[in-house]
Amino acid sequence: MHTSGFPLSEAELLGKIIEKTDCRTGKVEGKVRDIYRSDNRIALVCTDRLSAFDRSITTIPLKGRILNLLSAWWFRETEPIIENHLISVPHPNVTIAEACKPIPLEFVVRGYLTGSTSTSLWTHYSEGARNYCGNIIPDGLRKNDELPQPILTPTTKAQSHDQPISGEEAVNSGIVSEEVWSLASKKALELFEFGQRKVRESGFILVDTKYEMGLIEDGSLVLIDEIHTPDSSRFWRLDTLEERLSLGEEPDSVDKEFIRLWFANRCDPYHDERLPEAPPELRLELTNRYHSIYMALVGESVPLPSDTETELGTINQVVNRSLC
Repeated sequence: MHTSGFPLSEAELLGKIIEKTDCRTGKVEGKVRDIYRSDNRIALVCTDRLSAFDRSITTIPLKGRILNLLSAWWFRETEPIIENHLISVPHPNVTIAEACKPIPLEFVVRGYLTGSTSTSLWTHYSEGARNYCGNIIPDGLRKNDELPQPILTPTTKAQSHDQPISGEEAVNSGIVSEEVWSLASKKALELFEFGQRKVRESGFILVDTKYEMGLIEDGSLVLIDEIHTPDSSRFWRLDTLEERLSLGEEPDSVDKEFIRLWFANRCDPYHDERLPEAPPELRLELTNRYHSIYMALVGESVPLPSDTETELGTINQVVNRSLC
């Protein structure tokens, strides 16, 4: 049996997982990326680890290269709105970027009232909250309704658990200057508006997303990390949305929400030390969903890797060469 869009069997795909890299000393291991630094550059290696509930929960075949290449595509598309840290993509799993000082906030933009986790907007709204991160949300909305206009709901960047915060609170606490907040919040909303329009043209809805930004040496604001990927964003299929909502069903998502729900229905993923192992068919289904939105936006299939050992060797070479 072949997974849709790939001339490989399911077993072959599951055998090409890039879970960890070891390119050079000084690695910083994030939830999904391995980060290597030189004086003025960083190498971001996008692995196949999947993050949810503030932890890595499983691996997804080809996820790293799909998201890395899609993010690079979006960086190029959004350059007229804001400069970014991208220098090159010497390997499908690797981004070489300009080093900068990250702003310790995630700029979360939401266009719909939805979500399933304890931090989701729908969870807070259903519990009675009408002021969320400084945004007043009207009564009478249902789950998965579109908001009157997109709202910005920043979170602090914490090691354990991100905390919602308003822009005013972020400025008053010294997390970010008023000048930087004003520009970054403006750019986040502009990026979201552009992303929603571009995604809708390809038959999807950009429901919500997060942006990360930083300051380069001359003090300029740049977009960093990733942008409009199914890992950092929520996507719904446009053609089925109205019918599914009319039947009281959840939207047809093209992101990791269905895997979040699978774990949430079987354990306490925020607190259980060990999580159940996601079945292969579930992991491969997410590969298909990620690849479908990649093809719809970029217009081509993602390049396939060789065997894992060869890929790791190539990643090691390009990272070390790029950071010399």
